[in-house]
Amino acid sequence: MSVRPVTVAAVDLGASSGRVMLGRIAPDRLDLAEIHRFSNRPVQVGRTLHWDILDIYRGVLDGLRAAGRSAPGGIDGLGVDSWGVDYGLIDESGGLLGNPVHYRDGRTDGVMEKILADVGAEQIYVATGSQNLSFNTLYQLVSARDTPLLRAATSLLLIPDLISYWLTGSVGAEITNASTTQLLDVRTRTWARDLMTRTGIDPSLFPPLREPGSQLDELLPAVATETGLSGGIPVLAVGSHDTASAVVGIPAEGTRFAYISCGTWSLVGVELDAPVLTDASRRANFTNELGVDGTVRYLHNVMGLWLLQESLKAWEAAGTPVDLQTVLLEAAAQPERGAVVDPDNPAFLPPGDMPARIAEVCRRTGQAAPLTPAATVRCILDSLALAHRRAVRAVRELSDREVDVVHVVGGGARNALLCQLTADACGLPVVAGPVEATALGNALVQARAIGALSGGLPELRGLLRRSLRLDRYVPSGAVAAWDAAEERAFGL
Repeated sequence: MSVRPVTVAAVDLGASSGRVMLGRIAPDRLDLAEIHRFSNRPVQVGRTLHWDILDIYRGVLDGLRAAGRSAPGGIDGLGVDSWGVDYGLIDESGGLLGNPVHYRDGRTDGVMEKILADVGAEQIYVATGSQNLSFNTLYQLVSARDTPLLRAATSLLLIPDLISYWLTGSVGAEITNASTTQLLDVRTRTWARDLMTRTGIDPSLFPPLREPGSQLDELLPAVATETGLSGGIPVLAVGSHDTASAVVGIPAEGTRFAYISCGTWSLVGVELDAPVLTDASRRANFTNELGVDGTVRYLHNVMGLWLLQESLKAWEAAGTPVDLQTVLLEAAAQPERGAVVDPDNPAFLPPGDMPARIAEVCRRTGQAAPLTPAATVRCILDSLALAHRRAVRAVRELSDREVDVVHVVGGGARNALLCQLTADACGLPVVAGPVEATALGNALVQARAIGALSGGLPELRGLLRRSLRLDRYVPSGAVAAWDAAEERAFGL
């Protein structure tokens, strides 16, 4: 490996907050520091839920300004990652046409079912390898098909590509995020133009694809002036879907591992060399998203800590705020698997009073509804552990990949109760950490592109193992004790 250390800025945009992290990377050392964090609050305008994209961009600029002040030797590069599926529309002058619509908006209600009936679920899956989620970009675009904004658009940019465009003026689509749209041919790694045409979507909207590690361009002079950064800083394509970067940031050894990138969503899967496009995979609703270095993220989306996040908001709105650490301790003392739900129940997708909806689902499935915050939190965590177990078992069978350990990264890695319950439910050891896997993966891909590191994913992950402290959870109790709870949650 090269001996040249570098400093890079990792812009990591999540569904509830964004942050700019500063990574200092050498062949034998990796340090990561949070420089700036800002809230990401959706805005309801009339009947439509939007992202406040200009406020997000302002947070990015503020973070880059702070990063420059924190890096006396300068910044060698920066890269942007975010959630998937959502997009901004660009007009012929290069301007943004309206605020991007939030994937939790109701405009796609019923659209997925119609498209699957018209085009055929099997044909769509063989082409794209994508799981059917009602908010996929495919269904968002079909729902917007006859709107003035879409008719005026000349280009579509996914969220990290839009931010990078504003930073550099360069138009393109990074491939790991493009693979979340259900409009990318996972076999050829090209846009699925035939599917676009069949569903009435204009293929000319979609810009050229680019791979992680490629240089987009340098910071625009106006951006460099506003942020105080020196000119000539390269903006690099990373695994711009946050899970793609998070998977790079998994400190795994070998290939016999499953991962859970656990935050607002739990992305449960394995890393493969080729997609799984069987009918069994389609029926199980597993997705083949593209990863760094030609890999495939074969995974299932589980509605993750969103249930807990929305519950905390509901209690605060009701004037009875709950301290998270206190309620987690109280939840650990609650009866095991007292009430469980399917986290992917569509009732849990929109924002709102989550504890009330959880209680209602429990009553409808013949269970006693949790009546206290501690009981509700225990229900959520037991239910997530069951969903993790179900997805890990399915991914092993569908991919024919042996799994000896489960790596939990992201915010869920700091939730000790959830990690232990996941180990118990899966009957496998859980290695928790790093929490900042996404930013670490972002920074590692940048460092390799600049030349500070060399090698493939095994070498990058080896650096992580040498640099980080990880927690290990050993399964306890009988795995069979979870069987009855699984039947109650999923109606098996």
